[in-house]
Amino acid sequence: MRALTKALVGVTTAVGIAAGGLATAGTAMAAPATAQERVVNTEARTLAVVNLGLSTARAQRWQCWLRDTGYNPGTIDGQLGTDSWKAAQRKFRDLGYYDDSIDGIVGTNTVIALQKYLNLHGAGIAVDGIAGPATKDAFWDFNDINYCA
Repeated sequence: MRALTKALVGVTTAVGIAAGGLATAGTAMAAPATAQERVVNTEARTLAVVNLGLSTARAQRWQCWLRDTGYNPGTIDGQLGTDSWKAAQRKFRDLGYYDDSIDGIVGTNTVIALQKYLNLHGAGIAVDGIAGPATKDAFWDFNDINYCA
């Protein structure tokens, strides 16, 4: 009798474990993302943050500078996302360098405004709307000063 009880308990336990595992398989064991899904997600994150060659520390300086000059860039995190670029676009608009929509997208008009602004501070770069090496170098140099003190 004792052997029969142990056998029943063992079988019942095995069935319970199997049933519990099956019940949670849908939520606990999701299929891994495909390679294409991983690429799309990575591209979305890359496009959402446009630091134009700035390190995280220098991007934080740009964000602090925007904040300290009256343009709220959102969280000071060194990731120049939509909020940071909307703040920059508002500043550039107020200076007369930008007349496009305030959308936080770093397109040609935003780069042109940035280039004009950097030239105001002696950069001497072409105003062509292309964020090439000269623009990135000038942006890097502009953010040499730590405004996040």
